Amino acid sequence: MNFDELKLNENVLDALYDMHFDTCTPVQENCIPEILKGNDVLGVAQTGTGKTAAYLLPILSKLDDGGYPSDAINCIIMSPTRELAQQIDQAMQGFGYYLQSVSSVAVYGGNDGNRYDQELKSLRLGADVVIATPGRLISHISLGNVDLSKVSFFVLDEADRMLDMGFSEDIMTIAKGLPKTCQTIMFSATMPTKIEELAKTLLKNPTEIKLAVSKPAEKIKQSAYICHETQKLGIIKSIFKSGDLKRVIIFCGSKMKVKQVNGALQDKHINSGEMHSDLDQAERDDIMFKFKSGQLDVLVATDIVSRGIDIDDIAMVINYDVPHDAEDYVHRIGRTARADRDGQAITLVNDMDISYFQQIEKFFEKEIVKNELPKELGNGPEYKADYQNRRQGDKAKNRRRKDREVTAHKRKPSRKTNDTTPNVEQAEKRSHHPKRNRNRRDNNNPTPQSAPKQGQGDAASQSKEYRSKKDRPNKARRNDSGSEFKEHKKNYRQNKKQRPQKKQVTAQQPVKQEGGLKKFFKRIFGIKK
Repeated sequence: MNFDELKLNENVLDALYDMHFDTCTPVQENCIPEILKGNDVLGVAQTGTGKTAAYLLPILSKLDDGGYPSDAINCIIMSPTRELAQQIDQAMQGFGYYLQSVSSVAVYGGNDGNRYDQELKSLRLGADVVIATPGRLISHISLGNVDLSKVSFFVLDEADRMLDMGFSEDIMTIAKGLPKTCQTIMFSATMPTKIEELAKTLLKNPTEIKLAVSKPAEKIKQSAYICHETQKLGIIKSIFKSGDLKRVIIFCGSKMKVKQVNGALQDKHINSGEMHSDLDQAERDDIMFKFKSGQLDVLVATDIVSRGIDIDDIAMVINYDVPHDAEDYVHRIGRTARADRDGQAITLVNDMDISYFQQIEKFFEKEIVKNELPKELGNGPEYKADYQNRRQGDKAKNRRRKDREVTAHKRKPSRKTNDTTPNVEQAEKRSHHPKRNRNRRDNNNPTPQSAPKQGQGDAASQSKEYRSKKDRPNKARRNDSGSEFKEHKKNYRQNKKQRPQKKQVTAQQPVKQEGGLKKFFKRIFGIKK
């Protein structure tokens, strides 16, 4: 279908004609009519399908037709990252080239004071469209720079990414300030449960448009190297040695690895640059401009550029580390094979990431081709089906629990037990312990008798051997009835009553002692008194 058939504004169609956009994509064909009707829309489509134009074109068309306040914010577009906000702003400038009555401003953090002043000025003049990251927009709202009471369009782009980044509370705070008549449009590359819950909260009878499962384009040639971590840099060098590669993105799992890989490429005189969160906004813009313009052949980056960065001529994507989520893998390799071009995606899988890579294969329901390692690097780890490692599903506490279950029969049972049945072997061992059982009663003989004295009957001497003095207990033991102890206690009380009472001594005044000097003079001068 052509854009001329979608009832768009003439000024918007003129801009599309100048940009050589004639045929709309499936997501645009399905979304634009629903947005023009004023319906809430929930769009789920894989990256690179033209989602930005799917909501910008109808919104700009309706704003240019009129009927909206000229001194208020009429549309808010939320973006998870600064880079995506900049890209939406650039598309806005292109599509709205002939729209003199529609103004826009991009609001995002990481800028200097001059940029903030420009944002503030545009907001106070009444920009029609505000493209913002959640944190920056919340900041302007708290300072009273943004009025949400007259907003007519509220767009959430890459909604799943915003929730993953922890912006759910900010989104709800912004949504509470919107009028009930506001038209809400939500786009997401995936449809997890949290997106469904957010859609139920924000959207009113939405039109759901699910065009495709979030899987990479069929034109992407996927392959992998099963290797050790120490072999990865050698594989990267081998890939670039095999051909004159340009327009390559290498994704790493950490900033430290980004710097390490970029340094190794530059040592080989490969024209590369790095992109990560340690760079300020000016440095990010400079690196991205150089890569888009062809001044850089290779971009080494974290997942900061895995979504929403629209660069059509990426020839290869290399995953230096395996993403732990299949959806992140889709977004990474989705940077290539765009705009009817072919692309290649290579993933380096070490022995600790095999299970994550197998989850990705299960998600795609197919096996990804495994490449042979370069001969100079040696052999890699063995790739087993349903490989399990300790990093996934086998936490330390689970391993300790398994160890306890295996060795439970080897350990001595605790003394504190509810089982009253005596253990014969333990009882025999304890009965022969001289110190432990010296003052302990035996369960079978709770009142041990003391050794018989000389002259007592033979029955007593036969029932128990006579023990020497050092083997006797330190304290005298009473018999079962306790009669000896009771009699002793009774005699003690009687003797205590018969004892003479001590006389109470009354306190007397202390005798005043003579000082040492006075005593000295008495002795010298012979004073007797």
